[in-house]
Amino acid sequence: MLTATPLSTDYLRPSPPDGRLDRMGWAVRDSATVAGRELLHIRRLPEKLLDVVIQPVILVLLFSYVFGSAIVLPGGGDYREFLMPGIFVQSVFFVGAGTAAAVSLDMTEGVIERFRALPMARSALVAGRTLADLLGVALSLAIMAGCGLAVGWRTHRGPAAAIAAFGLLLLVGYATSWLATWVGLLARTPEAATAVSMGVVIPLTFVANTFVPTAGMPTWLRTVADWNPISAAVEACRYLFGDPVVRADGAAAGWPLSHPVAATLCWTTLLIAVAAPMAVRRYR
Repeated sequence: MLTATPLSTDYLRPSPPDGRLDRMGWAVRDSATVAGRELLHIRRLPEKLLDVVIQPVILVLLFSYVFGSAIVLPGGGDYREFLMPGIFVQSVFFVGAGTAAAVSLDMTEGVIERFRALPMARSALVAGRTLADLLGVALSLAIMAGCGLAVGWRTHRGPAAAIAAFGLLLLVGYATSWLATWVGLLARTPEAATAVSMGVVIPLTFVANTFVPTAGMPTWLRTVADWNPISAAVEACRYLFGDPVVRADGAAAGWPLSHPVAATLCWTTLLIAVAAPMAVRRYR
């Protein structure tokens, strides 16, 4: 009686180069190829950019004209200038939520298994995915900046500080993309990935100084909001852009809000250091 022999793809597994630099170059080239694949999808299906193009415009207009007409900042200041850094940060996290769903969709459609059978660096798929997401974040920020300028938002600390702020936002987006990729590899369905991502992103972005000052929150909630890493990212952008910063009278800001740029660099670096190996290990 004949018995079936399980198929094996061991003979297709890549043999990495011997030298460390050669291995790094191999991984970089494969990552760029995967990123190109993601960008090619956008060229074939331009509607995939709708959430990156349309959502920022809706957020800027909605919050500027709806909330902007009802909220008065303590101590004065333009609410639209207070608001824009918060919308920048929230939009970056929304892109991450889309990443989790896209990675989970690749899992359910068998795309990941096809990549695993190819002679390519094992880190290339997740690294290429995050690189493509970084380009999407840059496009989203550019559109939002244009909309913000149209509704009256301005920067006040010069071009160098503004470039530093956008660079910090790109770093936040890159760190978030690694975490979202890991979530997408864990989730069994794209719906589950979306639910988990939005279930985390929405509370984090609203229990913060993203849209309203924390000065009016109850003491316990204000403490949570002030130590929220999103608050530090928003505060860092407001500082670099020269936009209004509002705090509770006589309240200790805490280290993250007293040193927002350093705090944001710390938590994004830590997130990449933890999430990137987790995502690569999960893919393997």
